[in-house]
Amino acid sequence: MNELTRLAARREQLIAQAAAQRMALAQSIEPWRAPLALADQGLVVVRLIKSHPAWLAGAAALFLAVLRPAGLRSGRIGKWLRRGWVTWQIVQNLSRK
Repeated sequence: MNELTRLAARREQLIAQAAAQRMALAQSIEPWRAPLALADQGLVVVRLIKSHPAWLAGAAALFLAVLRPAGLRSGRIGKWLRRGWVTWQIVQNLSRK
C-alpha cells in the first residue's frame, strides 16, 4: 500500500509539473501568435496561387485593363510583360516540383 501511495503522489507531482510547463510554454510563445498567423495566411495564398496560376495571370491582366496604372504607358508595357512572363515561368517551375 505504501508503494501505491508513493506512486499516486509522484503522479500528482508530474501532472502539476506538466501543467506548469504548458502554462510557461503558452506564455513564451504568445508574442509569436500574430506573426505566425500572418505567415500561415501567406502560405495559404501561396498554395492557392501555386494550384491556380492562371488566376494570377488573370488578375494581372485585369489590373492592366481596368486600372491602367500611370507607369504603364506604351513604352513600359514591354518591360512589364517581360516581368510577367518571367514570373509565370517561375510559378510554372515551382508547380512542377
